Amino acid sequence: MGLYSFYRISKPSKEKVSPENVARTYKSLRNSTFWGVTVAYSLYYVCRMSINVVKQPLIDEGILSAGQLGLIGSSLLFVYAVGKFLNGFIADYCNIRRFMATGLFISAVVNLLMGVFGLFGNMLPTMLIFISFAILWGINGWMQSMGSAPGVISLSRWFPQSKRGSYYSLFSTSPYIGEFISYNLLALVVGWLGWQAGFIAAASAGLAGATVILLFVSDTPESKGLPSVQELSGETLTKEDKMPTRELQKMILKHPGIWVIAISSAFIYITKYAVAGWGVLFLQKARGFDLAQASQVIAFSAVFGILGTVLAGWMSDRMFKGDRARPAVLSGIISTSSLILFLFVGGGFVLNIFYVSLFSLSTGVLYCIVAGLMAVDIVPRKATGAALGVVGISSYVAAGFQDIVSGYLIQGFTVESVTGDIYDFGPVSWFWIIASVVSFVLPVLNWKKMKG
Repeated sequence: MGLYSFYRISKPSKEKVSPENVARTYKSLRNSTFWGVTVAYSLYYVCRMSINVVKQPLIDEGILSAGQLGLIGSSLLFVYAVGKFLNGFIADYCNIRRFMATGLFISAVVNLLMGVFGLFGNMLPTMLIFISFAILWGINGWMQSMGSAPGVISLSRWFPQSKRGSYYSLFSTSPYIGEFISYNLLALVVGWLGWQAGFIAAASAGLAGATVILLFVSDTPESKGLPSVQELSGETLTKEDKMPTRELQKMILKHPGIWVIAISSAFIYITKYAVAGWGVLFLQKARGFDLAQASQVIAFSAVFGILGTVLAGWMSDRMFKGDRARPAVLSGIISTSSLILFLFVGGGFVLNIFYVSLFSLSTGVLYCIVAGLMAVDIVPRKATGAALGVVGISSYVAAGFQDIVSGYLIQGFTVESVTGDIYDFGPVSWFWIIASVVSFVLPVLNWKKMKG
């Protein structure tokens, strides 16, 4: 079997499910696929967030600087941006089960290699470690780009449009679940066994996720002997449903609304990844927390991010009757305000948990509405992956840019002293806040034009 044949979308099964068993089989496979991709994508994030947990030990041991860690982090994000764009288009044609499992398996292997490599780090030059980590983390970026599109495409293949908003909100909790696992369990492992063990633990989580995909995820209803989701739900086929996927993807590239969403999502990702990527270091250096406390504060952001993404669908569909603009404004204002409190007001452990939780709750709503529901609202089902690719490349180029700028702003305004380095987070804080404001103002001002 060739590579193309192995990964292409499954052909309809010759064996059909009997009419009396269609409803039961469809519901069972649909739920199994949904929870399979949701759990697996959360473990994708464990393999992505592992480096954020070990930043402080790497700096303290003199292995890498903040600037070098920013470059390493950006290597994943820049490669991820290109990969998400290309793999978004490719995934529309693919067997999502095999495609998604491959990415997570190799991502786990990369984490394992970095952990094993670190065990011998004290015998190697710092520059060699830096270059090796940057290359490996860049490879991880490509593998990570094989996760999101298959997950969302599974919703298009298995769920009618009337249910996609609610299930998309649930699926969008995956990154926050992954962050919560990373900032709790990985932080404990790092505290007990060292930063190398953090990468190895992340690898174990990734291998478990790949197994979940292979056991529980199905490619299409037709591949399991079922009718298409349109037939199962009674949806009427539109003109776009009958068009070739390639033509629909070309339409996506010319759609101005998708590019507005893409730019808006880019600014959301600057602030989202700023707190996720540098929040632990900020709390340690600016607030005097130890690694365990700082990690626990950021872990709370993951919990409330989950709540935010679940609330997004309900708020938009029920509370605001399908209006995407008003919940975006509300969540954007709260997100920016809470970010300012976190960065400038200070306070103890509990108060910082409140700031970060409120930020993550509101950012979760904003992210789900702008980068998810707004995009899904204006694109045809068969081009979902392409739309995610366009939004993804913009988002992760911005996230990678953020990692470099933030790393060097932090390093550039750090002053060496006899008692230890003194960090000034003022300049980088304003960079994050300005991005937060743009993230919700831009899509709200253009929503009517985009939808029309």
